[in-house]
Amino acid sequence: MYKRRRTASNRRQAFTLIELLVVIAIIAVLMAILMPALQRVKKQARRSACLALLRQWGLFFAMYTDDHDGMFMQGFSGVAGGGNNRWIKAMGSYYNWDSKLTCCPEATKPWYDELGNDNGLADSFRASTTAWGYYDQGDWLRPVKGSFCINGWVKNPDRGRGHSGLPRQHPEYHWRTPRVQGAAYVPVLVGGQRYNGWPQEIDKPPANDGDYWDNSLGHMMRFCMDRHDGFTDALFLDYHARAVGLKELWRLKWHKKFDVSYPAPQWPAWMQSLKDY
Repeated sequence: MYKRRRTASNRRQAFTLIELLVVIAIIAVLMAILMPALQRVKKQARRSACLALLRQWGLFFAMYTDDHDGMFMQGFSGVAGGGNNRWIKAMGSYYNWDSKLTCCPEATKPWYDELGNDNGLADSFRASTTAWGYYDQGDWLRPVKGSFCINGWVKNPDRGRGHSGLPRQHPEYHWRTPRVQGAAYVPVLVGGQRYNGWPQEIDKPPANDGDYWDNSLGHMMRFCMDRHDGFTDALFLDYHARAVGLKELWRLKWHKKFDVSYPAPQWPAWMQSLKDY
């Protein structure tokens, strides 16, 4: 009998512990390098999806106005004899009451769940990344959440009607229809922390990004939040959608009497480095 010689060809091939540790370390370094890039790509994808949603809403609003003699809905407290015709209700048959279509992908977690349980986000400082709702006004088909906010000035309230306070009841302030001059500068639906708002040129920006709105400072706070790296997304009255710099919000034509040349507010620290309009 004789012993079989072991050769290099029949030895069992395997990694040593040191080799495995080296491979793991290399993978960890590569992941550390790639993760920020992947996060940026994901954020850009969500931003593109947000603009795509707003363009879809442009189609919804176009269909609605075509079906209603070229006019928008009356809005909150805009219906003579009581009741309301908020955009969420008025547009229900167009978006099929689907909250996926009312939410920017960057802000989908609502203040309350569908059963009305508090998620601890309402009245918080997280408005940039949270959604309003779920809301149910009783005559809605189902509770709805969202993170888009309509410009209340585009609506068509009955004459002498409108939201209480400010000049919102004045008929000369409301656009009422998309068939106006300068439609490309009139916001319709914008990223926001409330489902509606009536900005004015005298409104102040929030002291901190995502502050819960303070109506004494004006309704621009409902729209001014850093949801997309210094920008928010907006659908305009000519139904194009684009990113809007947060400082530019004060230079859009929110209502017919809005003074776009009014002196800019004093920008808080978190906004000072943002791009000027």
